[in-house]
Amino acid sequence: MIAEIIAVGSEMLTPYRQDTNSLALTAELNKLGVTVAFKTILGDTFDHLVDAVRIALRRADLVMISGGLGPTEDDLTREAVAAALGVGMTRDAAVVDALKLRFAKRGIAVREINFKQGDVIDGADLLPNANGTAPGQWLATEFEGNERFIVLLPGPPRELTALYAEQVQPRLQMVAPKRYIATAQLRMAVVPESEVDARTSPIYTTYADVQTTILSTQGEIQLHFQTSARTLDEAQERVDEVAGRCEREMIDFVFSSNGESLEQVVLLMMGMRNMRLATAESCTGGLVAQRLTAVPGSSRSFAGGVVAYADELKTAFMDVPRELIQQHGAVSEEVARAIAEGIRTRTGADLGLGITGIAGPGGATLNKPVGRVYLALAGPDGTTAQELNLNGDRERIRWFSSQHALAMLRRRLQ
Repeated sequence: MIAEIIAVGSEMLTPYRQDTNSLALTAELNKLGVTVAFKTILGDTFDHLVDAVRIALRRADLVMISGGLGPTEDDLTREAVAAALGVGMTRDAAVVDALKLRFAKRGIAVREINFKQGDVIDGADLLPNANGTAPGQWLATEFEGNERFIVLLPGPPRELTALYAEQVQPRLQMVAPKRYIATAQLRMAVVPESEVDARTSPIYTTYADVQTTILSTQGEIQLHFQTSARTLDEAQERVDEVAGRCEREMIDFVFSSNGESLEQVVLLMMGMRNMRLATAESCTGGLVAQRLTAVPGSSRSFAGGVVAYADELKTAFMDVPRELIQQHGAVSEEVARAIAEGIRTRTGADLGLGITGIAGPGGATLNKPVGRVYLALAGPDGTTAQELNLNGDRERIRWFSSQHALAMLRRRLQ
């Protein structure tokens, strides 16, 4: 079964309000094996609503519409769905009586416009709303020769989620084909999206029944796999197969197949080896330490860190010789190695991580542009270093530096 979710409300076309209902509905529909193939957000314009409903009915078996069921002039969902189907509406007397009673108990005068919440599309079943005044509606109909299901839900999330669970889900369980959706994902650090696709597309394109999505975030590429089958085991076996093949292809970069963050994986690896890390950061301003300490239980493997921005603090806290800074500059491989080794020695940690660089927008020189960053990792088997040349603004450079540092640490532990 293919579904489309339509979120109605002009406020969601502004920068100030987001559509969260579709996320909750998608999660619930996937549990029933229903695939959400389309999502539409539109304002409170009657003609646009009618067009959106007709388009959805042509391409989806199930159309779920949230919002626009209130009592005001711009609540037009009921009217638009009726128009799209070419049918009328009938006012439900029980809803009208319930509204009169509800307002009377509050000592508020009920207005005629409130009664439009009792208008039921011809052929639809009313879905009482225990948490609000706007009932939902369920409609099984035929549209252009195809069987379709339409569900109207109130916009407030508290009302929508309760009404869905109590009245819509049981109905969907009766009509939705018995399918199960399974997913898998791979997370990779500091690898170009183009390289991931070039190396994995020859694999995942051979699985026509598996939907593969590549997502790019800051310093991370994610591969998401999804399929449906008659049993959950069958579906999971299928996505695990393609995910496993892609993981073996990208093994040098994959840090998680279970959703863990890079910092969680690094801490887990250090914990398994009974190792502790200390950090000395300059341009990242403690970002690596912040990411690590955001993980519960990180104190087992993270000893602590120093933010040594000024050169004199690099000397005071990590024993970096002043002559070394004068000779090579604070942003250099030599100084990165020195602060990594110095923080390791000072703290007694097994590993010392050093970062120094130019995050910008100022501070660059002809030989050391904005985005030049040096990482170093000191351990019992020596010190390794890496030069980065990053693009972007200050925050992007800082974040990518921390991502590269954690990825460097993961490779060392691996």
